Amino acid sequence: MNYRHAFHAGNFADVMKHALLARILVHLRGKDAAFRVVDTHAGIGRYDLAGDEAERTLEWRAGVGRIAEPFGPEVEAVLAPYREVLAAIRARYGETIYPGSPAIIREMLRPGDRAVLVEKHPEDGALLAERFNQVQNAKVMRMDGWIALRGLIPPKERRGLVLIDPPFEEPGELARAGARLRDAVRRWPTGTFAFWYPIKDPAEIQAFLDETASLKVRDMLCLELLVDRPDGVRLAGSGLLVINPPWRLADEAGILLPAFAERLARRDYGAFRCERLGTQSAPA
Repeated sequence: MNYRHAFHAGNFADVMKHALLARILVHLRGKDAAFRVVDTHAGIGRYDLAGDEAERTLEWRAGVGRIAEPFGPEVEAVLAPYREVLAAIRARYGETIYPGSPAIIREMLRPGDRAVLVEKHPEDGALLAERFNQVQNAKVMRMDGWIALRGLIPPKERRGLVLIDPPFEEPGELARAGARLRDAVRRWPTGTFAFWYPIKDPAEIQAFLDETASLKVRDMLCLELLVDRPDGVRLAGSGLLVINPPWRLADEAGILLPAFAERLARRDYGAFRCERLGTQSAPA
């Protein structure tokens, strides 16, 4: 209950996660049928990078601050939906505002699509509800995201995305996530799931991925961005496990992640991984 994302908003992990989230939503919008998005650990929706929390850490400077300068045309074409959301949120709320996943989701929903935003933290949940409960096609639930998920899938739309972005406050949370993901996929085997995880200890991450590889699904994609050499203690990278990904997402991530690894690297070290789960190899 102590984690507050306002201290970390706009950092390198947000850039990677949110750019890929925008790509997944683009693909969901590519079909006429309505879809639903469930955000299990939603936070407060948007963050002020000039606020007290962000000013204490200044993590955004090494994240969204570093991508202000455009990349090459190929990367910018893939990054365009994320940049469009950033521009829309800044125009509406101010130049220092950074959108969390709820704001990105809301910005990219069509009128017939739906979102459920779940947040457990009492103060953050109250603020999220204040900001989003009046949105016609979004609903805020103030409870544990993993518990809420059991009752939210499969949705009546039958297609959509579950974004799972836990705070990782407790030891063993990654190991527990494997069983919870297995249960969620059993309930909705055709849904797209995007599970975010921090990279500190590569061995722990690989054990989680090896266990998850046995899931009976159409496809799984392991996407990782490293901005530092892992030492088992500090946050060195960010991962996104995408279950039943859109078919073009691997190609798009293969364009974005190398560019992010080069631009966001610390101390001259940046690496990435973009592969089907089960292919064992070191980051590029």
